[in-house]
Amino acid sequence: MAISAATFLLSLGENLWKRFLPKYLEALGAPVTAIGLFGTCQDFLDGVYQYPGGWIADRYGRRRALLLFVSLAAIGYALYRWAPAWPVVFVGLVFAMAWSSMASPTLFAVVGDALPRERRALGFTVQSILRRIPIAVAPTLGGLAIGAYGIVAGVQLGLAVTVALAAVTLDRRPTDRHPGDPRRRADERGHGVAVPAGALRWLLVSDVLIRTCEGLVDVFLVLYAINVVGISAPAFGMLIAVQAVIAILSYLPSARLADRVGRKPFVVATFIAFAAFPVAVVLARDFRRSCSPSWWVVCARSVSPPARP
Repeated sequence: MAISAATFLLSLGENLWKRFLPKYLEALGAPVTAIGLFGTCQDFLDGVYQYPGGWIADRYGRRRALLLFVSLAAIGYALYRWAPAWPVVFVGLVFAMAWSSMASPTLFAVVGDALPRERRALGFTVQSILRRIPIAVAPTLGGLAIGAYGIVAGVQLGLAVTVALAAVTLDRRPTDRHPGDPRRRADERGHGVAVPAGALRWLLVSDVLIRTCEGLVDVFLVLYAINVVGISAPAFGMLIAVQAVIAILSYLPSARLADRVGRKPFVVATFIAFAAFPVAVVLARDFRRSCSPSWWVVCARSVSPPARP
C-alpha cells in the first residue's frame, strides 16, 4: 500500500509537466539539437540507473533506498522549476531520473517481498496501472495550466506541485522486510549481468532496435503536435490521456490472454504498433485526425503486458 501511494502521487505530479518538457526547453531558449540531446540523455540515464538502483536497495534496504531516490528526484524537480536557463534543466535531469529509473528495481522488489509468488504478476500489473491512472488526468490539467499561464509558468506550476507531492511521498515509505546487511559477502550483494540465450536474446535485440527508433521521434512529439500540427497544449494533454486510458483498460485482459495463448503475438503486435505510430502522427493534421486515424495505433500500442521483456 505504501508503494502504491508513492507510485500514484509521484506519477500524478510528474505527468503534469513531463510530456511538455521539450516545449519548456524550447521556451527557455534551447536549440533543437539540445532538445534532442536531452532525450538521448534521458534514455541513457534510464538504462544505466537501473543497476545501481537495485544494488543500493539490496545493500541498504528498500526504505532507505526509496528515501534517497525520492529526495534526489525532488532536487531535480526543483532545478527544473527554478532553472534560469536551459542548461540547468540537464543538471536537473541527473537528479530527476532517480525516481523514474533508479527506483524501478526497488519498486518491483517491494512487490516481490510483499506478495507470494502466485500473486506477483498481478501485483506488477496493478503497479503499472497505478503509474498510468494519473496520466488519464494529469497531462490534461498540465495542458490547461499551460494554456492559462503560458508554457514557462504553466510547467513551473506543475513542478511546484510535484515537489510538494514528493515531500508527501517521503512519509509513505514501506517498512523494510529486507533492510540490507553491510556485512554481506560481495558475491551475495550482486551478480553479473548475463546475456540471455536463444529467443530471449533476439527479443532483447528487437527491443533495443525498436526503442532506438522510438527515441528518434519521441522527444520531438510535443513540438510537432503544437508547432506544426497546431493543436493546443490542453488538446495534446487529452491525447496523452486517451492513450493512458486505453492502456489501463487493456492491461488485465491482455495479461490473461497472454497467459493462455502465449506472449509472442502480443510482443509482435506491440513492435508493429511502435513502427506504425510515427506514420499515424505524420498523417494527423488537426486534433480530429490526431484522435481518429491513429486510434487503432494507440490501441495496438497498448496491448502488450505491462512487464518489460
